[in-house]
Amino acid sequence: MNSTTVTIETELPEDVYQTLQAHGMHREQLVEQIQHLLAMRLYQDHTLSLGQAARLAGLSRWDFIELLSSNQIPVIDYSEEELEDEFKAVERLAAEDMA
Repeated sequence: MNSTTVTIETELPEDVYQTLQAHGMHREQLVEQIQHLLAMRLYQDHTLSLGQAARLAGLSRWDFIELLSSNQIPVIDYSEEELEDEFKAVERLAAEDMA
């Protein structure tokens, strides 16, 4: 695992930042929120693995799974075809065990 980091900066309109501050969201909380949202989105889009997204969010895998769950984002997201392939694989394994 690479422990180096890259800093990315973004700009917010001052009035937006002031509104966020008025709602109790200061710089540290905003950075954390942005990291969480970005990590969830990139995981949901299949851009990052679970482990990579958890690291981006600054969370353990289990805590990231809880974050996904609390935001109604599935941890396992198979297409119908992928799910059917998985069921077939399970059926084959079960048949092999019975033989």
